[in-house]
Amino acid sequence: MLEANIKNSALGDLFEQAISTDQVKTYKPDPRAYALGVDALKLKKEEILFVAFAGWDAAGAKSFGYPTYWMNRMNLPQEELSTIPDAMGSGMADLMSFLHL
Repeated sequence: MLEANIKNSALGDLFEQAISTDQVKTYKPDPRAYALGVDALKLKKEEILFVAFAGWDAAGAKSFGYPTYWMNRMNLPQEELSTIPDAMGSGMADLMSFLHL
């Protein structure tokens, strides 16, 4: 499904690799799911920006140790969780601004 979504979005040329929890047969917020990025990319947690669609996912990634960005496209109120994302915005323009691109 992930590969089909990337292909159908016409964004395939922008990705070197797709990472899915299907690889470890677990789901977020299990730390093994978040560890996929570190393992696949061979980078430190601090070198990966985790961009999440859901506030709970951003909190899980932040608890794992990733810098986080919540792509709050639905402009939902921030969830009352033990951690908050490093930044958030409502669209790609906000993310690009955060990344200084």
